[in-house]
Amino acid sequence: MVIFSNIMAILAGIPILAFAVILQSTVFSRVPLLNGPLDLVVVVLICWTLNERVKDEWTWALIGGSMVGFVSALPAPVPIAGYLLVTAVSVYLKRRVWQVPVLALFVTIVIGTLIVNLTNYLVLSVLGSPLPFFEALNLVVLPSLMLNLLAVLPVNGLMGEIAGFLYPEEIEN
Repeated sequence: MVIFSNIMAILAGIPILAFAVILQSTVFSRVPLLNGPLDLVVVVLICWTLNERVKDEWTWALIGGSMVGFVSALPAPVPIAGYLLVTAVSVYLKRRVWQVPVLALFVTIVIGTLIVNLTNYLVLSVLGSPLPFFEALNLVVLPSLMLNLLAVLPVNGLMGEIAGFLYPEEIEN
């Protein structure tokens, strides 16, 4: 039963993350705050990873990173590496800050947004993009962080419901 539940959770991750990528690349990229869009995939991954029932967070990070790498202009390994780093931070904080999950949620959103955006900035600067660091920080990273913080609570509630459906509590006899 446990193996079936894990396979179902991985398979459910494909349409959930595909929907998040579609929303991120079509709707939320058109409504940025300054130049910083909402990174819905990071928010979904963090909310999924910090749920105590979830056991397949690494697979979701690979799926989400692959999908974002497919639709973005960045080289494909960049989003995968960024999302794997965010998942590593989420797993670490889930183990360390287990008594205050909301604190872990907000701290992970801040750290995760910084990791993904700074990774993207470093790759773009290596590839020759002439964007000054403080301009990128003020116009892209911080507004994106604000949007991610605004979206985290509704997404966390939705991901909690999905995790409850995919990982039902076992009834003891």
